Amino acid sequence: MKTFLTKLTGSFAILALTAGMALAKPGWTDDYDKGLAQAKTEKKMSLLDFTGSDWCGWCMKLDKEVFSEKEFKDYAKQNLVLIELDYPQQKRMPKHTKDQNEKLKGEYGIKGYPTIFILDSEGKQIGQLGYMEGGPKAFIAAIEKLKTK
Repeated sequence: MKTFLTKLTGSFAILALTAGMALAKPGWTDDYDKGLAQAKTEKKMSLLDFTGSDWCGWCMKLDKEVFSEKEFKDYAKQNLVLIELDYPQQKRMPKHTKDQNEKLKGEYGIKGYPTIFILDSEGKQIGQLGYMEGGPKAFIAAIEKLKTK
């Protein structure tokens, strides 16, 4: 009985620690290297979303108006590997994710949020986007335009 209670207490402690930590949204990864590897294997483009998910108004607007819409999700499932690189103010993140994101912020020269990079299946940058009006249709059209350059 003591062993069971010890395991149960440990499980609750782990759950409590991870519950407040930021994790990527469903359909997204927060692991840059794994995302690029997946894009290469699946021969898809990568979408890097540099976001301040819990404080950036334009980031939340982009998520609500584009990324959360079925039309975008369907397009992404066929064409993109979605990689979220988050810089929250309130949510806690695992140290390795926070360190990765800080490194990438410097490498990509991020100066504001949201900043979206589109990479080809080999990880080469083909374009940069941000918030735009017009919902999923406009955003998908912008990605398609970058793809044909």
